[in-house]
Amino acid sequence: MNLVIVESPKKAELIQGFLKKHKLTDYRVMASAGHVRDLRQHSFSIDVADNFRPEYVITDDKKTLVKELKAQAKKADLVYLASDEDREGEAIAWHLKEALELPSEKIRRIVFHEITAEAFLEALQHPRDIDMNLVDAQQARRVLDRIVGFELSPVLWKRIRPSLSAGRVQSVAVRLIVDREREINAFVPQSAFRLQADFALTSGESLRTELNHRFADEQEARALMQSCLTLPFAIGSITRRPARRSPAAPFTTSTLQQEAAHKLGYSVSQTMRLAQSLYESGHITYMRTDSVNLSNQALQAIAQQIARHPGKEYHQPRKYQTKSKGAQEAHEAIRPTYIDREQVDGTPQEQRLYDLIRKRTLASQMADAQLERTVVTLPVEGSEYAFTAQGEVITFRGFLDVYMESGAEDGTPETTKLLPAMKEGESLTLTKLLAEERFTQRPPRYTEASMVSKMEELGIGRPSTYAPTIQTIQNRGYVERADREGQERNYVVLSSDGGAIKRQVRKELYGADKGKLVPTDVGIVVNDFLVAQFPSIVDYNFTASVESEFDTIAEGGNAWTGTIGSFYEDFHPTVERVSTERSEHRVGQRILGEQPGTGLQVSVSIGRYGPMAQLGTAEDEQKPRFASLQSGQSLETITLEEALSLFDLPKVIGEYEGEPLTVANGRFGPYVRHKAKYYSLPKDMDPLSCTQEQAIQLIQEKHASEEKSLLKTFAEDAELQIRDGRFGPYMKYKGENYKLPKDADPQSLSYEDCMKIVSEAPAKPARKSSARRGTTTRGRKSKA
Repeated sequence: MNLVIVESPKKAELIQGFLKKHKLTDYRVMASAGHVRDLRQHSFSIDVADNFRPEYVITDDKKTLVKELKAQAKKADLVYLASDEDREGEAIAWHLKEALELPSEKIRRIVFHEITAEAFLEALQHPRDIDMNLVDAQQARRVLDRIVGFELSPVLWKRIRPSLSAGRVQSVAVRLIVDREREINAFVPQSAFRLQADFALTSGESLRTELNHRFADEQEARALMQSCLTLPFAIGSITRRPARRSPAAPFTTSTLQQEAAHKLGYSVSQTMRLAQSLYESGHITYMRTDSVNLSNQALQAIAQQIARHPGKEYHQPRKYQTKSKGAQEAHEAIRPTYIDREQVDGTPQEQRLYDLIRKRTLASQMADAQLERTVVTLPVEGSEYAFTAQGEVITFRGFLDVYMESGAEDGTPETTKLLPAMKEGESLTLTKLLAEERFTQRPPRYTEASMVSKMEELGIGRPSTYAPTIQTIQNRGYVERADREGQERNYVVLSSDGGAIKRQVRKELYGADKGKLVPTDVGIVVNDFLVAQFPSIVDYNFTASVESEFDTIAEGGNAWTGTIGSFYEDFHPTVERVSTERSEHRVGQRILGEQPGTGLQVSVSIGRYGPMAQLGTAEDEQKPRFASLQSGQSLETITLEEALSLFDLPKVIGEYEGEPLTVANGRFGPYVRHKAKYYSLPKDMDPLSCTQEQAIQLIQEKHASEEKSLLKTFAEDAELQIRDGRFGPYMKYKGENYKLPKDADPQSLSYEDCMKIVSEAPAKPARKSSARRGTTTRGRKSKA
């Protein structure tokens, strides 16, 4: 009997089916479910004195599985380690060898980039040894990330606040977003006037044109418009040029993440979950890759499919070269395992992603789209300017029959504009003139997809780390996907329908964002501290150069311990120095001024529960007062007056049912307090302007909602209630909620039945501390 160990149970089931179909009954397939060993979770686990030796342990959740694998391996003649084909997969194979105590002569390492019977059986015929260079490259990454996370995080706890964390890749990703936010805040828009003119052709058709110059000044624009009203116009030139558009390369990890965001609206992590499921079901090739290469076998299958539809004339063989910085996952691009398969089993989301991958793969081997681009020029007599119109006609669709790549950031593809028939020298009649004031656009905030693109461009991380890094910085509370409302501004419009020029002032909304990545105050403070104290850790070039060093280790060029040693020599002394430094002010503290009348210092900083304002200092006679910043307020932009107004809370705004109504700001936002109960204010309500009438309405609405949900009470204990909730009836007792048995009728439950449910309910786990010593790793396989 031979044992095959793969990473996922889904993959194991599929491969066992292949073996059964081919009557290979002397193989058993089992799954390791990712890593079976890792560094110990709550200790440093690296022996610096012993050349940075990692101290690995079998993780608690894998001990039973390792015992089963070891028992099966003992009975097997050969053990085939068939984990994924990248560095981490190689490391998993090595960890399995060590954890199962397998002798080298008993193991065979096999790899395949697609889960098909052909690929797996081919891999069985070509086993190899574990590549220790790849293992060492992964060990270097894991050890370096543990050193950075484990040594830096306590510095943040001491200097800023508990429960914070830092990581070699995550901290650089946060810096990208903080730097972009500061670019946006510093941006000053410049305005210019864009002129458009509509002309009537002799055929009666209309031609819309735009002036080839923009005016910085309204008077200049008005002057040209005025002269245009009295000038004759004729077609100066018509130029037609053939053009071609070529298809994009097949998908890599990063381009798939970006295109799925643009075209399907999927988040980066959602795309990777769906792609992993498609891969493990045997529908696509391995989904973590930098390569745009396609195998000869795949190219032949694609050519045959294109010949069947849409036809041989649409086929154009192509070889693509990988251009991403430091590409190291050099296998195949992401493609369907069987290109003729249009539909796959799976969820609708999986089918949509598969369809995207299939069409992109087909298009990559299809003919260019052929176009004819036309430019029409109408000179403005007596000036150096001209009005122009541009049109584009597709003469042969080529790959566009199958797939059009997303265009701009919003994913809108380019449109085709067809111009009316005309000839050079033809006279035209000016029918309309329009000059609009337009403003330069500030740098855009990052989306998850554009972050992936930027990280790839700078060489920060690798295909396996993009999604978990972006997810980690959101989980840590350093960055959030947020909406920004925009601001109103005026702009000037000059228009004429052939008569006098009219001037209008219109309003527009600018700066609005939806679902973009925005740094939180905590993220900004942590970033600024790391930039000031550990500049190399958050330096873009340093992070990319470390990835290059990992590549060199993977190629057998360097010993991994030497790379770690060089880094540690500089890093550790800096950690010790920063840990012992004293500072007059809290890290990230911003002093705004003094309170009029008292002279007390007003400052803002990061507190235990987030951004806060502070009135007074520890040296003053009276204790300092603290107030949480409201939603939308930031440490960087809050003014002295805004901070002082926070100390107007809590305040009594009236009475209701003989008890005071108090408005206050708490850890979870502003609220009204009445009779020892708390009522959260709506997000759009300012606590400082909340009136007695609004507070009473809030209380009454809450009571009405509670009355509506109340199904049953008990005379034996007023605190025992059965209510109807979002997920059906439940029991509430002394502030805790309890599930009811599935078949229970809420109305027929007695007091004794309810008390039995309470007594038999499982104990609730203790609340975990949010302090983590973790560093960014591949989420599906290991914990930091």
